[in-house]
Amino acid sequence: MPDPVVGAPGGSDEPAGPGSLKAAAVLLGVGPDVATNIFRQLAEGELRRVALGAKNLRKNPPATVPDALNAFIAAMELVGGDAAAGDDVLRDIATKALGADAARRAFDGVVPPPPPDEVLGPVSQADPESLAMVLHREQAQTIALVLSSLDAWRAAAVVDHLSEKLRPDVLRRMATIESVAPEILREVGQALSDELKALVAGGMRKVDGKNTALEILRRCPQQEQQAVIDEIEKDDPNLAGELRGRLFTFGDLVNLTDRDLQQLLREIEGNKLVMALRGATPEVRQKFLANLSSRAAEMLADDLAAMGPVKLSMVEAAQAEISKTAQDLAQQGRITIVNPSEKML
Repeated sequence: MPDPVVGAPGGSDEPAGPGSLKAAAVLLGVGPDVATNIFRQLAEGELRRVALGAKNLRKNPPATVPDALNAFIAAMELVGGDAAAGDDVLRDIATKALGADAARRAFDGVVPPPPPDEVLGPVSQADPESLAMVLHREQAQTIALVLSSLDAWRAAAVVDHLSEKLRPDVLRRMATIESVAPEILREVGQALSDELKALVAGGMRKVDGKNTALEILRRCPQQEQQAVIDEIEKDDPNLAGELRGRLFTFGDLVNLTDRDLQQLLREIEGNKLVMALRGATPEVRQKFLANLSSRAAEMLADDLAAMGPVKLSMVEAAQAEISKTAQDLAQQGRITIVNPSEKML
């Protein structure tokens, strides 16, 4: 017969049954945190029975709570066959709470992997840019092993500082790595740590030699620039092309004489000019407008005013094409490109 429930006919003044008393005593004994979680699982009728047991606890001997806990523990020890399912039940709970990998390691006795700072040493906390400078000297597979063992955010920061040519190979190898022996990582980490120390001790720092070379070339006469780039082109055509393109930009067209600019305008398609001027400085835009006829300048100004938003890449492509046309005309001797450092008589 179930214990009377508060509010049930004839039950409000009746003493709590042994089940309600034991339940209240156990909940009191396990503490408020555990009891809170248990209360969340109870239906309202069950909660009323516990409440009735709690009210009657004060009428019972002080040993009621410890006795109830001892009886509860003894009952759990006698569960027997039901305990065989406990491993699966608790494994499922642990999986939901901690994730499949952590649960598998805990229940299957798998030793967890050592943290990055234990196997890689100082490398695991190194500045991403400095670490990238050191890793650039290594094979792609070694770089992939190191990055796979770092925290994801730090590995991503290092990849940002790797060359664009190297990134795909490194990321492809990272995607195939599933495990690596700790002793291998320790050996690699030690070697890289030594290199990082040497880098700091030697005062090594990252420099931008390409931009420095460009600034020097910009201060040279145009003929000397061409001679240097022609020499570079013999060994590295791609680098020569990049330097040539960056030496003379669309903004440099403002230094052309009016006659040379008018010659250039004859070689440019109207839609390309409008696109290029969309992202030009006011000085460059005015330079072009001043070298057009009044009618052509008015039409160009109207086209610019009516133009909606455009992609920056499209503007840059149009400017690069016009700059290349100017360079071609200069090589043909049809116009003269003047650097800011050169003087015209």
